[in-house]
Amino acid sequence: MAEWVALAVICLSSAGLTVWYLSTPRQLSGFSRDLLTAEDAAPHVFLFDGSTVIGSSHLGDDRHVLNWEELRQKLSDEFPGFPTDPDTVEQEGEIVVKPIDGRTGREVFCEWVDGIVRVELRSGSKGQHALRRSDPDPIRMAMDPAPYPVWHLDNDGKIRWCNAAYVALARKLRNGNLDLYEPLFPKVEELGSDGKKSRVSISVFPSQTKLWFDVVVVPQESGSLCYAVDINAVVDAEVAQRNFVQTLAKTFAQLSIGLAIFDRNRQLALFNPALIDLTSLPADFLTSRPSVSSFFDRLRNLNMMPEPKNYGGWRQEMNDLLQAASDGVYRETWTLPSGSVYSVNGRPHPDGAIAFLFEDITADITLTRRFRSELELGQDVLDHIEDAIVVFASDGTLAFSNKAYHTLWKSDPERSFAKVSIVDATRAWQEQCNATPLWGDIRDFVANRENRALWEGQVRLRDGRPLNCTINPIQNGATMVVFSLTTISETLTETARIG
Repeated sequence: MAEWVALAVICLSSAGLTVWYLSTPRQLSGFSRDLLTAEDAAPHVFLFDGSTVIGSSHLGDDRHVLNWEELRQKLSDEFPGFPTDPDTVEQEGEIVVKPIDGRTGREVFCEWVDGIVRVELRSGSKGQHALRRSDPDPIRMAMDPAPYPVWHLDNDGKIRWCNAAYVALARKLRNGNLDLYEPLFPKVEELGSDGKKSRVSISVFPSQTKLWFDVVVVPQESGSLCYAVDINAVVDAEVAQRNFVQTLAKTFAQLSIGLAIFDRNRQLALFNPALIDLTSLPADFLTSRPSVSSFFDRLRNLNMMPEPKNYGGWRQEMNDLLQAASDGVYRETWTLPSGSVYSVNGRPHPDGAIAFLFEDITADITLTRRFRSELELGQDVLDHIEDAIVVFASDGTLAFSNKAYHTLWKSDPERSFAKVSIVDATRAWQEQCNATPLWGDIRDFVANRENRALWEGQVRLRDGRPLNCTINPIQNGATMVVFSLTTISETLTETARIG
């Protein structure tokens, strides 16, 4: 009978002790107890003897938790820092486990009380326990509302804490599946040197759109503190710039003009294939981004620019060249030792850059020289003809004449800066001849565009000499007028024929 009484006393004592622990905690070991005061937010409390649950404050899901490992599994997603075993609580005496999402305002409070581990799930730090922590944590105040993701990794690479920006990013990337325990970003080992930026991209589910971040990892004893800065605008700008440069490069590649652009530091920033063809500069030399002086030094060594009389003077000319190009006034024609002729232009560009354009004008110069030579030859032939010859263009302006014309009419149109028209010419002819309607007919013929055929006329100079005029239409609407002085024998023959 005494044994049954003793057993009943033990059971009643255990039940009373359990009720006492699950009620408002008493002061133990000088530590303050933190219980919720809100009527609608009573905390969940678990009591453990070793790893076994010996009591809990709520029914429902709480009654399914039978040991420490089951509780740790239930809390692992939100509280990855929950102790792996009760021994950790025994060693520390008291542990406050913060949630991985700093916005929730929840925490887990673990304490060791006379061989029993008490675990309390509560909404933030209130009551007497909060008095010790009444001062705001400036680090948490700075990290939680930060506009960019911040998170803390343990030594196993698992997330122990993250701020609101990280949570928002996780929700966006995982289509609402808020699994914060698995990191969004690559492993710490893949992010490069400690404290240095690493550019990484992560994909948005399910569109696979990439988001770009600069990630910085700061090692700590308990793991790593990580920061991610959104650089999508920077990456988009770089892509746009790269596409623009590629478009320019493709355009420049089609040009026959050599292009060399030097940046504000006077280093070669951009060139096209035509520059290699025109200057014979090696591609590896150009891709090494030489300075302006090195660029022109190499041109000089390759005889791809006029040979200077002395090096000192040439160096000064190069300085003058850069200054002229910066002012937008450099333009020069280079006659190379090989006989080629290059037109070189220097033009200023924004931000202090300078562009040099190299154009091979050898063919143009050769054609111009050949054309000029042919003109001189034709003029020389005309000058050896005794008859006075003048040619008027289709618009009635005097195109060219020979020496006999200059002698006959005592004028040299080539020495006049003003254009000489058919009206000006006939006025000069009329001053040295007797009155005749022939000059008006010639003016009408030059202006006429249709029914043009060769015809002749005769006038008499004021000194009495007869002058034969032959008006001959030529190509492109031009007109050639030939003046021939009639000799005495020709005049007698013509008179006899008429008589």
